[in-house]
Amino acid sequence: MLLRRTVTVLAGLFVLFVLIAPNDLEKFSWEAFLRVPLEGLVGVMVLVLLPDRYRKPFAVAGGIALGVFTVVKIMDIGFDVVLYRPFDLVLDWPLLVPAIDFLDVTFGRIASVLAVGLAVALVVGIVWLAALSVLRLSSVAAGRRPVAIRAVALVAVACVSLAVPGIPVYSDAAATSLVDHARRVQAGLHDQEAFAAEASVDAFRGQAGLLSSLQGKDVVFTFVESYGKSALDLPDVATKLASGNDRLKTAGYSAKSAYLTSPTAGGGSWMAQATLLSGLWIDNQQRYRNLVASDRLTLPRAFREASWRSVGVVPGITQAWPEGDFFHYDKIYAAQDLGYRGPRFGYATTPDQFTLESFQRNERSKVDGPVMAAIPMVSSHAPWSPTPDFVDWDELGDGSIYRTMPASNDPPESIFGRDPGAVRADYAHSISYSLESVLSYLEEYGDENLVMVFLGDHQPAQMVTGEGASRDVPITIVAKDPAVMAKVADWKWDDGIRPGATAPVSRMSDFRDQFLSTFSPPRP
Repeated sequence: MLLRRTVTVLAGLFVLFVLIAPNDLEKFSWEAFLRVPLEGLVGVMVLVLLPDRYRKPFAVAGGIALGVFTVVKIMDIGFDVVLYRPFDLVLDWPLLVPAIDFLDVTFGRIASVLAVGLAVALVVGIVWLAALSVLRLSSVAAGRRPVAIRAVALVAVACVSLAVPGIPVYSDAAATSLVDHARRVQAGLHDQEAFAAEASVDAFRGQAGLLSSLQGKDVVFTFVESYGKSALDLPDVATKLASGNDRLKTAGYSAKSAYLTSPTAGGGSWMAQATLLSGLWIDNQQRYRNLVASDRLTLPRAFREASWRSVGVVPGITQAWPEGDFFHYDKIYAAQDLGYRGPRFGYATTPDQFTLESFQRNERSKVDGPVMAAIPMVSSHAPWSPTPDFVDWDELGDGSIYRTMPASNDPPESIFGRDPGAVRADYAHSISYSLESVLSYLEEYGDENLVMVFLGDHQPAQMVTGEGASRDVPITIVAKDPAVMAKVADWKWDDGIRPGATAPVSRMSDFRDQFLSTFSPPRP
């Protein structure tokens, strides 16, 4: 008897928890669970009033549905923690593959296989437990129909009677979540049509004379991984930017900075990079796939058609990358093409400084004519530890020097379960290293013909930014030639490499058109 009652109580607590629990980790509190789930009351009444022959199948089906709902809620929490948004039942399934790849690359194949196995076991276990719990509760309620009906009625009356403005007594969180997901499913199903309409409009397609104001210049677009607006207030990063301003002025550079709103946060770098280069808003994998299957004019293609040598330096690419053809690069340097013979540092296949040195060695120092490059750097990718030390450029060699660094023996640490302060410190250190790589490259290899645009791809995870952070990232353009900087004066960006609090903010998808308009003849 005691065991049965215990099982019944545990089943009830499980169902109660699932129905009431928020899908945002920041909203978990004791107060959030001191409510009566209206969906639970409705469910009890349905199970009690059903004929016995239908009750058990209905309870099992309802339990399975509750289990699936629980899994989706867990996905919502995970996506909110990392990507600042709930899970999309239509568009987000392809993102699970990059998540597994991240575990594989960062923590090893065994860790990724174990993680997948545990995830599958967790999903099956939750669905099984939910089905058993609902079946148990339905059996108990059906055996005491009069008591169950009176109890539901009493609780419903109490919820209405005790309701006080500002102090919720009941909860409809589950129903609200289902409605929200239904709306996102509807939007996701129509997103392909919406994207096709957006992509069909391109004012620069076929325009002659594009980028004529940059003739003879090497133009480099450098994406600093996870370099978000939130980084600017971290002491290490603020100090690096302040000293960097002075160093660039001493070297004869001018710089202007602003903010771009990224289509993603916490991850999805490839979507942010595609957004900037294509001028289309790429905030899900379906849009990305449709983009790379199109003939959209990207910045690399525009430069190539205007007689630049266009290259992609992509140290994060370790496997076949067929979509790279979409960007129309003359040459793609994946991780294995950079000549790096040193150790990995966490997720990063190649330290940022070495990535830039490889680009300089393989392209700018050899090519006769202007070069355009897109370079996503990965040293500041989560988990932000370990991070390499900066070394003299002439000591880099093939990267073997990195094996002498103490950090090269440090295993990567997960950002989850660690002290948030320590995670933020590691994040700031990695961003400072990436910025130092860019700044020192400009000092070491910059000349009158170099134009550098460096920016963040997205904000880091909420563990670093805190709740409610924007999706804004800094963007900076640097050049020595006054004529180049005069061209961007109309952008009204802030002077220097650190944008201020009131600096202009625009969507990342607007940058391509802004850049092409500025450095090309007026459209007819």
